[in-house]
Amino acid sequence: MKLVKPVNSIKKSKRVGRGNGSGLGRTSGRGHKGAGQRSGFKHRYWFEGGQMPLYRRVPMRGFNNSNFQKSYEIVNLSSISKIKAKNIDSEVLFKNGLISSLFAAVKILGNGDIDKAYNITASSFSESAVKKIEEAGGKVIVE
Repeated sequence: MKLVKPVNSIKKSKRVGRGNGSGLGRTSGRGHKGAGQRSGFKHRYWFEGGQMPLYRRVPMRGFNNSNFQKSYEIVNLSSISKIKAKNIDSEVLFKNGLISSLFAAVKILGNGDIDKAYNITASSFSESAVKKIEEAGGKVIVE
């Protein structure tokens, strides 16, 4: 079976600047004066021809006060259970590669199970983490 292109599937390109009789002579379909008529002109897809753009017409919503936002290094109980030490603090977590900075605030989350009694020192704990640590016989110390 031979593939056949549909009729008129390939459009002929506009031949601009080939005399006034062609319909695209003189200004080559670009109009008179202004940036759009000059060579090298590119407009961004969001440009609306000098009209107040949509992103400025629509009112701002919400507020994000990220200057005072506290960021935590997050550690799950599943990764703590692999550590051999009994007392766990940010120094032990850093040495084991669970946190990237020794001085960052650490939050312990309750994802996973814990089998031994650990004394864990961290900046913050989730409720499920506290429950699991204390059920295993460990201690939670908030620094």
